[in-house]
Amino acid sequence: MPRLFTGLEIPADIAQRLSLLRGGIPGARWIDAENFHVTLRFIGDIDDRTADEVADALARVRRNELDLQFSSLDSFGNAKPHSIVARIAPSRALSELQAEHERILQRIGLPPEGRKYTPHVTLARLRNTPHRDVAAYLAVRGGLLSAAFHVTRFVLFSSKASKGGGPYIVEQAYPLAELVETRP
Repeated sequence: MPRLFTGLEIPADIAQRLSLLRGGIPGARWIDAENFHVTLRFIGDIDDRTADEVADALARVRRNELDLQFSSLDSFGNAKPHSIVARIAPSRALSELQAEHERILQRIGLPPEGRKYTPHVTLARLRNTPHRDVAAYLAVRGGLLSAAFHVTRFVLFSSKASKGGGPYIVEQAYPLAELVETRP
């Protein structure tokens, strides 16, 4: 039974820059750079027939390529921090792509995602990390600056049930169309 999710890969040069943010939080489990990604839709553990149906339905997505940029470093889990993340700046194209994935997966019969979509890359997972340690880390490294990066495809990832994030395997890749300028 595969555990699946859709997402966007992070270019190697950007992932390398993000990996330089490692360290400074005792007990943090840092994600390896090759496992950095932006999740579009977590699917979960599903049977092989449904996995095939998901893969086929995603092949019908027709969207333009897009550019993304990081906006800041942050943590998830207000009272009890559980992750250090690099947030993605708001993008209409990204929101529309994610919403299309959500609609497709609901049509297949999967339950709706219960959480509000917040595009990000998880850099580290935390466990029982004091809030003050997270705040100190963010105060020192919070000014995340990164060049925009171009996205030419989305992928269907699989993962094994594990702690710490990864390894993730690209099961199928779906190209996005080249941007086409429209003239008035």
